[in-house]
Amino acid sequence: MAKKLETDFEDAGDSPGLMLWRVTNAWQASIRAALRPFDLTHVQFVLLAALTWLDAETPITQRDLAEYARTDPMMTSQVIRTLESKGFVERRPHPTDARARSLVVTQTGANLAGKANRSVEASDREFFAALGDRQAAFVAMLGVLDRK
Repeated sequence: MAKKLETDFEDAGDSPGLMLWRVTNAWQASIRAALRPFDLTHVQFVLLAALTWLDAETPITQRDLAEYARTDPMMTSQVIRTLESKGFVERRPHPTDARARSLVVTQTGANLAGKANRSVEASDREFFAALGDRQAAFVAMLGVLDRK
């Protein structure tokens, strides 16, 4: 007889990690569908929307954006290059650091980010509707894990 998996759980559905994996995959599928009309991947959307959100008086570097979005810096660089090639983001000289570049969302990029964000928010409303009035508590619990 084959050795069974060593586990603390009677049922696989009792594992928070497995349940998070399953829910994350289902949620990501809904987000991919919401973003398909905009020709954006999920990470392209996250970085474009984050940069649009952060658009401020002070320059935003790739490092700033990666820290804010909690994305890998190397991947962030690659995605920013793609967004730049699509005309959604520009890299400009940083006003105080000759080694750094400042990221700026173009008007086309900001318009796209806004439209895509509306679609993503609609997808989220539909996906998380099953939580009903427990949604705020769910978000608060995610916030606890996000601070780890």
